[in-house]
Amino acid sequence: MQKSKLKIIGEVYLHIRQNLLVNPGVKLEDIREVHSHPMAILQCDTFLDKHNWKLVETEDTALSARHVHQHRSKHIAAIASRLAAEIYQLEIIAPNIHTLKNNYTRFLVLQRAGEVQEIENADKASISFHTDHSRGSLARVLSNIADAGINLSKLQSMPIPGSDFKYSFHADLEFENRQQLENALEKIKDKTGSLQILGIYKNGK
Repeated sequence: MQKSKLKIIGEVYLHIRQNLLVNPGVKLEDIREVHSHPMAILQCDTFLDKHNWKLVETEDTALSARHVHQHRSKHIAAIASRLAAEIYQLEIIAPNIHTLKNNYTRFLVLQRAGEVQEIENADKASISFHTDHSRGSLARVLSNIADAGINLSKLQSMPIPGSDFKYSFHADLEFENRQQLENALEKIKDKTGSLQILGIYKNGK
């Protein structure tokens, strides 16, 4: 996001249901390996712990399903969606194997920066910044955000590539009106470096 010419214009929370998919005719006792994205595997850890299967991490759940289909394997299963099962003609041998049944994943809606228009009634913003290494520098930034009446719903630190133990911060800010956000950004501008607004949009709840 920081290097791209894209901006966040919205967010969507989708209810994720994970299923164990196999080629037609494959039984549970035939499975030796389970392939899926690391997050999907983690989401199904309680179910997977009951079996002595080799867990293979892949880049995508749907690609894992395609791999099982293309190789016609009788010993490999995939963790993926019901739609992936339909697309690749796989059977759901175990449905809804995710541990947390209230399982949601957040997806961001992106648009080319040059095409973005101001979103009416926007009440959320994503920003990135870094601070110096002086004592309490991050706390001062967060205090200014709180003093502006803004709710900090996410704060994540990421190491800056090529630096010596320096970190950038990603923050999601929830506000009531645009002026409230502008006031907060003005207050933290001189306390941060590389302050970047990744997007101002409507809270997806």
